[in-house]
Amino acid sequence: MTITQRLRCDQTPAWAALQHRFADTGRKLDLRDAFAADPQRFTEFSQSAPHVFADLSKNLIDAATQQLLFELARECRLQQHRDAMFAGEKINHTEQRAVMHWLLRSPPGAAAKHLATEAQQVHATLDAMLGYAERVRADSAITDVVNIGIGGSDLGPQMAVLALDAFATMGKRIHFVANVDGHELAAVLARVRPESTLFLIASKTFTTIETMTNARSAKQWFENQGGQNIARHFAALTTNVAAANEFGIDTTFGFWDWVGGRYSMWSAIGLPIAIAIGAAGFRDFLAGAHAMDEHFRAAALEQNLPVRLALLDIWYRNFHGFTSRSIAPYHSALRRVPAYLQQLEMESNGKRVDGAGQALPFGTSPVLWGEPGTNGQHAYFQMLHQGTDRVPLEFVAVKKARHELAGHHSQLLANVLAQAQALMVGKADDGGHRHFPGNRPSTFLLLDDLTPASLGALIALQEHRVFVSGALWGINSFDQWGVELGKVLARDIEPRLHSGDASGLDGSTAGLLQRLRSV
Repeated sequence: MTITQRLRCDQTPAWAALQHRFADTGRKLDLRDAFAADPQRFTEFSQSAPHVFADLSKNLIDAATQQLLFELARECRLQQHRDAMFAGEKINHTEQRAVMHWLLRSPPGAAAKHLATEAQQVHATLDAMLGYAERVRADSAITDVVNIGIGGSDLGPQMAVLALDAFATMGKRIHFVANVDGHELAAVLARVRPESTLFLIASKTFTTIETMTNARSAKQWFENQGGQNIARHFAALTTNVAAANEFGIDTTFGFWDWVGGRYSMWSAIGLPIAIAIGAAGFRDFLAGAHAMDEHFRAAALEQNLPVRLALLDIWYRNFHGFTSRSIAPYHSALRRVPAYLQQLEMESNGKRVDGAGQALPFGTSPVLWGEPGTNGQHAYFQMLHQGTDRVPLEFVAVKKARHELAGHHSQLLANVLAQAQALMVGKADDGGHRHFPGNRPSTFLLLDDLTPASLGALIALQEHRVFVSGALWGINSFDQWGVELGKVLARDIEPRLHSGDASGLDGSTAGLLQRLRSV
């Protein structure tokens, strides 16, 4: 299906109907009245998907609005665009690439015949990568693993390793270095020894400037500290085998141009996850994501959780005018989920033109931000409850605790339930200072347990949600040209910091350059 065959959301009859609906009743909806009028509201606006239960009932939506949103999805030919992705078509049209991160978690024999070659390559690489991970896990001489990457080569693996700490092997500490700021690498190197450390260099092209700067510094440190056998202590997650070999690395695991960086932790980029939780755990991680893939692929729109979440996002962003969404995971192991979702959504959908290159007349990606509960309650929840802006909040809670400390988990769960309730019901106070207006929307995602499978499903859910909103906005969610310009300019500026040459620079940059050079 070509770009011209897809209708952009604002060009559909449903969009106009939604505008009228918002003007007439949508902006006035009060959740307290909605619950009072409909005792079945919780049932009607909640559902189960693989490993995830979602309560959408505290959102500013009613049945009629939801039906118009489903019609919007149909008129934008969402199902056809989804099917094109799963068929391996080149829906990333600006780079002429397929989008097949879902194939990375498809079990053997499940892929369509025309993708059999790609599926064979995926499973051959997966088997080799997991075999290596098991050898590292069994090697008692290796106590520390340092993953050097950035963006998708850092955020996804780091988030997952932290989230699945309860499943991690004993005797292995996993560190992540991304920032080109040498303070980060230096702090990690101060805690490890060359003879017991494995460095993973994660860069598809083996040219990413931040990653390779850190990799070269790590190699220099290793040699200066008397480290021997680069081939044993360094491995590369890259397709540029020649460059890795020149670096001194023999062990490499590659991936494909149809795997975007922010979708790559299911590939060899997930090696630190596999070292942490083992081959069986990593396969469970893939299986949970695959279960959500199948839900997204097969479920009717009305019971398709990624679709329902994305339609809410469009309702809030384009009709209510909400410009941000806060993520509050009530589980400390999920503390890097907000940072991971920032890249997933804002790098994917932070676009100002549609697929044909035309400027969009409406907003796209909201700003995502958040912290774990209950930390956030003592930081920014004041603004969520009493601030002048309404910010939709997404809670993530886990029913089962994996510790035996009495009283902690019930207190945590009581807090997440109470915060969602308080945002909705509010509290009247004539004096004003203690008045909570209420009617503030939230979504509640619940996992029975935080396991490799449930985490995989949760992340795949968010991936497909981003796909849906991008599809309806008519944008390409799978390129990221916006990260390039600053990197190009940095290559020009770096030698100027040494030479002092400010010719051709704007006044501010020239002034700051000279100030940075002054003694």
